[in-house]
Amino acid sequence: MHCPFCGIQDTKVIDSRLVSDGHQVRRRRECNQCKERFTTFESAELVMPRVIKSDGSREPFNEDKLLGGVHRALEKRPVSTEAIDKAINHLKSQLRATGEREVPSKMVGELVMEALKNLDKVAYVRFASVYRSFKDLKEFGEEIAKLEK
Repeated sequence: MHCPFCGIQDTKVIDSRLVSDGHQVRRRRECNQCKERFTTFESAELVMPRVIKSDGSREPFNEDKLLGGVHRALEKRPVSTEAIDKAINHLKSQLRATGEREVPSKMVGELVMEALKNLDKVAYVRFASVYRSFKDLKEFGEEIAKLEK
């Protein structure tokens, strides 16, 4: 690891800890030359399946797109960042656990809705109304009725 301060490659690890529910390793490092300390984060690079969209086109899994949708649904809702991160990590684990190289976008959407249902009911209804393209209040009411059961 190159020192971000002096550029030399000779650094040592002082401390390592698991973070993000064991999905990352946080390492404190010290440069052997300038003695500056810095932090690095290490995570496994796991291959996510490609997403088959409803029109049949395929695209790589886009975590930013997933996060954007979840954050929009949870906007101004009392859900902690840790709970959101945990739900996203669980969702990605579920997708990888399918063992498939490609998954339909519908499956991704359903997993997101299930995660939101467990996090916050209002966020779930927000996401579902956009995802399922509710046409009128009746469809909206039916979804809320399902939640109450």
